[in-house]
This record gives sequence, C-alpha cells and structure tokens, in this order.
Amino acid sequence: MIFAFDNSYARLPDRFHARVIPTAVAQPALLQVNEDFARQLGLNPSELHTQEATDIFAGNRLPEGAEPLAMAYAGHQFGSFVPQLGDGRAILLGERVTPDGVRVDIQLKGAGRTPFSRSGDGRACLGPVLREYLISEAMHAFGIPTTRGLAAVATGEPVYREHPLPGAILTRVASSHVRVGTFEYFRARQDSEALKTLADYVIARHFPALAETDQTYSGLLDAVATRQADLIAAWMSVGFIHGVMNTDNMSIVGETIDYGPCAFMDSYDPTTVFSSIDYRGRYAYGNQARIAHWNLSSLAMSLKPLLEQESDQAAARATAALDHFQARFDQAWLARFGCKLGLADAQSEDRALIKDFLDLLEQHQADFTNSFRALSSALEDGGDALAREVGQRDHGQACSPWLARWRERLAGDPLTDAERSQMMRQANPAVIPRNHRVEQALDAAEKGDMQPFERLLAVVREPWDDAKNNTGDDARDYAEISAFYQAPPKPQEVVQYTFCGT
Repeated sequence: MIFAFDNSYARLPDRFHARVIPTAVAQPALLQVNEDFARQLGLNPSELHTQEATDIFAGNRLPEGAEPLAMAYAGHQFGSFVPQLGDGRAILLGERVTPDGVRVDIQLKGAGRTPFSRSGDGRACLGPVLREYLISEAMHAFGIPTTRGLAAVATGEPVYREHPLPGAILTRVASSHVRVGTFEYFRARQDSEALKTLADYVIARHFPALAETDQTYSGLLDAVATRQADLIAAWMSVGFIHGVMNTDNMSIVGETIDYGPCAFMDSYDPTTVFSSIDYRGRYAYGNQARIAHWNLSSLAMSLKPLLEQESDQAAARATAALDHFQARFDQAWLARFGCKLGLADAQSEDRALIKDFLDLLEQHQADFTNSFRALSSALEDGGDALAREVGQRDHGQACSPWLARWRERLAGDPLTDAERSQMMRQANPAVIPRNHRVEQALDAAEKGDMQPFERLLAVVREPWDDAKNNTGDDARDYAEISAFYQAPPKPQEVVQYTFCGT
C-alpha cells in the first residue's frame, strides 16, 4: 500500500505530540473497507483487501512514510478543565494529500497505549468502532461535515470494560485532528511560542486566506465560529445529539468528530440526552448551540495572548467573533429548518411557524424524523401522513390549524409545488440510523453476525429517497424493508443511554 504520506504535524516541535508505535494485535480480521471513500482519497480499493492492508489497519505493520504519533491536547470535560488529555487510544499515522489537493489525517483509533493513556488500555471495543463507522457514513450522506472511517478491523483480542468485549480498531480520516483543546493545552502552560506556532499552522493549513489580512488571529476565531455555527445547525436539522461536546471533542475545522455516546432523537424533545454520564443534561439536543458558544469562548481565552499582540482592540474583536457565532447559528438554523418546511427563503418571521411546528411535535410526542418526512408529502396528500404521525389521538385535528398557516405562508413563496416537494425531500431524510436498529446491528456484530450492520449501513448511505432504501434482501419486499428502518422503536426497544466505550 502506498499512502504517499506528507506529515506536516510531525514536523512541529516535540511538545506538540509524542512519538509512539501502535501495539500489535493477535489475529486482525478485516471487517469494513470504505471503497468509495478510498477512491476519493486516491487509494486503490483492491489494495485495501490484502493481508498487508489488514496488518496496517490493525497497527501490526507501518506503511512506508508513516510517522506515528499521539497528539497532545487539554480540554474542558463537562465544564471542568483537565490540563492534559491527549490521544490516549489514537495514533496518527500521517497525512495524505488527495488527488484534489486536500490534506487529510489518517489515524488508527484503538491502536494501543500512548503516553496520554493515563490508566486506560488504549483499546477500542467492536461496538463503538462500528457505531462511529456507521454514523459518520450517515452524516456524510446527510451532507454534514464529518470525519469518516476508511476501514475497521477486529483485533482477535478481548477488551475489558464492565465485562469482556471483542476489540476493534478504526482507521479514521479527518481534515484535521486539531481541537479547541489543543489550543487550551498550550495556553494552560503559558507557552505563547507554541500557541503562535499552532495558530499559524492551523491558518496555513486550513484558513490560508487569513494570512493575508491584518486581523489574522481574530479572523481565525471568527472562521472557527462560523464553521461551528453551520455544523450545529446541521446536526439539529436531522435530530442529531453529539453527546459529549467537550472542548477536546470540538474540531477546529468544523467537522463532527469523536462519535461516542451520540444518537438521534426519536420523539421530539429538546431536553433529550443519551450519554450515560451527562447527568445534568449539559449536552442535550437543545443546548448544543449554547455549548458550542461556551467552547468558542474557551478558544477565545486561549487565543488571548495572540489577539493582544495583534491589536489593542483584541477583546472587542473576540467579543464580535463570539457574537457572530450566535448570529450565524440563528441564520443557519433558520435556513435549515426553513428548507425542512419548504420555504425557498426563510425570513425571521418564519421562526414562529417553525417553533410552533416543533412545539406541536413535542406536545404530541411525535417522531421528529417521520413527522418532517410526512410534511414533505403534505402537498400531495393534504396532510394525511402528518396527521397519522402527530394527531393520532384526535384524528388529525391537532395539525389542522398549523397546516392552514403553513399553506398560507407557502402561497407567497415563489417555488412550484414540484420544486418545493423536491427541496423538502432533500432536507427531511426518510431514514436515519435509529438507535434501536443501531444497537440491534451492533449486538449481532459482537456475536459474529455482520449482516444486520451491512444492511443498515446500505440504508443510511441513501437516506433521502425511499425508493433507494431497498437493500435487496429477498426475505422482505420493499414496503416491509422501508417500514422496518423507518419505524420508531416500540416501548421495549427504546434506547435510553449510549456509551463511548472508553
């Protein structure tokens, strides 16, 4: 395998990382190869199915040009600052420049202990590895910026948590693994030289246009805030809850990273929490924008020495960037949810219409995904499908007043019904990785049966069009397959908590 690495992060000073070799495993077995993604990276998919590739993905063999390292960073975890975290179970093999000129990190997650492991074993369980692979593919299909899995291997060794579990390693690809916590790490050490080196590195790699301005570092804060605002609005539009939005889990480039106790809402409730350790609802669905703003405030504090060097108006510029986050998020949220309602150009006064629809879903404990998908059909069926989702208890009467307001709003909108329907179906997925289906697939995989996982993966890669959600399973016809993956959980299937696997 030829990755043609060009490892810019490895060329940074030693205090940015620790050199470390992956720990070999007993019997690596290839579970997944992301062939379409491999082609985008300029890799030959056929080479990824070889024993050599399996050994590389397992950490048993280093590819030519790799300079494996664990990155140093700190982080606020549930609001409490931890001055040293770092990659405790992840090892960056190196960076590859893709055929279209994009530089990406290639990392092994679960590849063994590093100097940052503390008391951890540096390993990952099969379930969390496959969860991240699956949900990151769904996020990519939704068009939401995300890290992605290139491959997953079983290690042939147990990982000990509450009880022994099969081990696995994920090969993860990201535009960058630099986090808000990376800046916090050097700020906590009052290492202004390293802080500037890091900021200049991030600007050169990810925001090169800023280097030509006289507001380089305040511009960096503003650029990161803009990407985060767009990202959180995108999450919320599909009912996604990250679960652990610590600053060490917040990518500086606005990608979804570190899929731990993440999940998707079933019934709409802005207070929904899935993480088993989020006792106070800090990272609830409805809190995600507020927490992103909090994290960005931590980034601003970390950049303070650089902002002060740049201008005596540093505080004002930092405040402006943080204020811009809120304004940008409000704009992005309105645009996303406006599309979900079929509005060509949502205006500020449309917030009330969107909020009232969400209140309607909450009041009737209606399914978030299916209700918006049903609304996509309301122009054709008069709202019958929506009434079945929302108004089951009162024969659909709950929807009628809101639908009348919605139709009145659409009357002043320039789109045709066909254009509107198409837009709504590209904003309201038919299928998401429903938590109970994910858990069923992972349970089967842990017992050696990968078929449920493969079927679910095929479905979530085509989330928009019902006609594409037939996985070809001869045991069920199309209608049964569609209903199976779109159906909300039965009471006994509801997933209350999810776990990160550390």
